[in-house]
Amino acid sequence: MQLDGKFGPYGGCFVSELLIPALEEMEAAWLDARQDPVFQARLTDLLQRWAGRPTPLYRAPALSAAVGCEVYLKREDLLHGGAHKTNNTIGQALLAKRMGRTHLIAETGAGQHGVATAMAGALLGLKVKVFMGAKDVARQQPNVRRMGLFGAEVVSVHSGSRSLKDAINETLRYWTETVAESFYVFGTVAGPHPYPSIVKDFQRIIGEEIKRDLLAETQRLPTAVMACVGGGSNAMGAFAEFIGDSEVQLIGVEPGGRGLDSGEHGATLIAGRPGCVHGSISYLLQDEVGQVQEAHSISAGLDYPGVGPEHAWLKDQGRARYVSATDAEALDAFTWLCRNEGILPALESSHAVAAALASAGQWQRDDVLVINLSGRGDKDLAHAIAALDARGAGGAQ
Repeated sequence: MQLDGKFGPYGGCFVSELLIPALEEMEAAWLDARQDPVFQARLTDLLQRWAGRPTPLYRAPALSAAVGCEVYLKREDLLHGGAHKTNNTIGQALLAKRMGRTHLIAETGAGQHGVATAMAGALLGLKVKVFMGAKDVARQQPNVRRMGLFGAEVVSVHSGSRSLKDAINETLRYWTETVAESFYVFGTVAGPHPYPSIVKDFQRIIGEEIKRDLLAETQRLPTAVMACVGGGSNAMGAFAEFIGDSEVQLIGVEPGGRGLDSGEHGATLIAGRPGCVHGSISYLLQDEVGQVQEAHSISAGLDYPGVGPEHAWLKDQGRARYVSATDAEALDAFTWLCRNEGILPALESSHAVAAALASAGQWQRDDVLVINLSGRGDKDLAHAIAALDARGAGGAQ
């Protein structure tokens, strides 16, 4: 491989030797495409005319008043498909076409990455197979139906925890068997090299637009950029443009589940330690002998025991800070944003909103906090309402 794919001690490529040639070919194609004006022009055109970029940067008045500073929402929820995932899938699908592949395969948790892959496949004439944990199939039926409408085959995975981790396992197995004709569209900044770098490359447009639009409106950089973190792609997309701006705080919000003391959470960077999962070294939820522990989150898209290796490196360097929000806090933020801003956020994004609300009193009035609203909550509506009903409350007032 031309690059080592390392972020300090993290990252790398630890997979079956059967996949190494495919990953090497993918890296070469990606590096070539980055320098190809024709490829870049096609990608830009589709992101603008088909996907709807740029997405708005919206000053949220009620949230600003509640937090005590200027709060802006980066509206990735308004992107075609309903989440930031489309940035990455259209890029990787174009790369697959460039490499002569005829099939796209993907894993999905909340279903947004599966939907985005299915949309890209339909657009570009590529067959699509999506692996999804059986637990997530049950709680994300709207996205399962959407994938079918776009022509994708959805494979329900019943092994292990029946969630995102196991969907990735099955996708990797299937890819090993079909590597000559299929292209694995990985959904986050994790996995073996070159995926963490490829996904970051296609998602960094989020941070580029934040910087451009905020400078145009306020003539300053943000005090902080905040985003939810599961595998970490929406956060890395928002952070990437600001990593070199030391005055900008980078804050990732992990799923606290039922509470860090309960043992039922997905706060990998807070409660995990370095280990190897899905082809790279990063922080990992594991027991005392190194066995992977199951993650828990009310949000299917954050229900993952690992995290992207660059996030691990940003944490160790002290460049980014990682906090958590519980299921209950995310549900409260979900209803709060609906009632006070007229915006229905994804449960993933609700974790970042919850952390912002919890930070009230920590900011100066003229500070600027940008929250990446990574997706919309249509997919979560039935699940969130059932959770609110089950706890016997109507949500935060």
